[in-house]
Amino acid sequence: MATQAIHPAPSTAVQMPPAYSPEKDDRDIANDAGYGCTSYLLIGISYLLTIIFFPITLCMGIKIVQEYERAVIFRLGRLLPGGAKGPGLFFIVPCIDTYRKVDLRVVSFQVPPQEVLTKDSVTVSVDAVIYYRVKNATIAVTNVENAEQSTKLLAMTTLRNTLGVKTLAEILAGREEMSAHMQSALDEVSETWGVRVERVEIKDVSLPTIMQRSMAAIAEAQREAEAKIVAAKGEQEASMALREAALTMADTPAALQLRYLQTLTSISAERNTTTVVFPFPIDLMSTFANGFANSDGAHKMTIPAQPPTQHL
Repeated sequence: MATQAIHPAPSTAVQMPPAYSPEKDDRDIANDAGYGCTSYLLIGISYLLTIIFFPITLCMGIKIVQEYERAVIFRLGRLLPGGAKGPGLFFIVPCIDTYRKVDLRVVSFQVPPQEVLTKDSVTVSVDAVIYYRVKNATIAVTNVENAEQSTKLLAMTTLRNTLGVKTLAEILAGREEMSAHMQSALDEVSETWGVRVERVEIKDVSLPTIMQRSMAAIAEAQREAEAKIVAAKGEQEASMALREAALTMADTPAALQLRYLQTLTSISAERNTTTVVFPFPIDLMSTFANGFANSDGAHKMTIPAQPPTQHL
């Protein structure tokens, strides 16, 4: 009886992906490592030379920083513990120590005019003033290459991003709100650089000449329309007041005579020349006019007709 060889099935092993390992920050790795043997040897030699050449090394190693400055010291490229030194006198070991001075005073920076396209598709030119200072000198030196330049570039981009989502009316009317929003946005990012943004002020908002003319024409038309409405309302109120005054004078004949006297008083007070004014009632004129009309009609009726002449 023939036997068949049974071959084992090929293995279908599933290859598992490598486990995820979070990446570490290189600065953290460098900070965990200590000085090596070579570093300690160089440090010892530097201290020995400092002692041997004490008068010379004393002049080379003593440094002074002002009240508004701090010194960040590096020894063999590593940051010394204890933070920044200063103000006043401090000592560095020649050949192995380097330091950088950082100014802690408030710095004002004027953002160049930025062309911004607003939400309602209007191009405006906006410039601002940024006030900032270094809050932590150690972080400002170790975390960013140039804290001052980085803050300036960040201010430019933040200004464009903040105003790009606003309309022209919101930009012109809400400068304080936008300044506060820009300050919080800048401070949130620059805090990791050891920089604190003290204040942001939007200095000027410039519009194109064509847009200025259009807005001026719109404002002028609106003012003219409002002036016409106000004048029409004034005429309406004046006519209503005159109507009420006329009704009052019609009910009280003595009021008209008092009005005549008041007018004479005002004329005599304004003009010193002698003026005689005789108020003549209009009703009397209408009476005379009616009398003349009736007399002309009667005269026409009483004239006898002349007989026609006959010629022989």
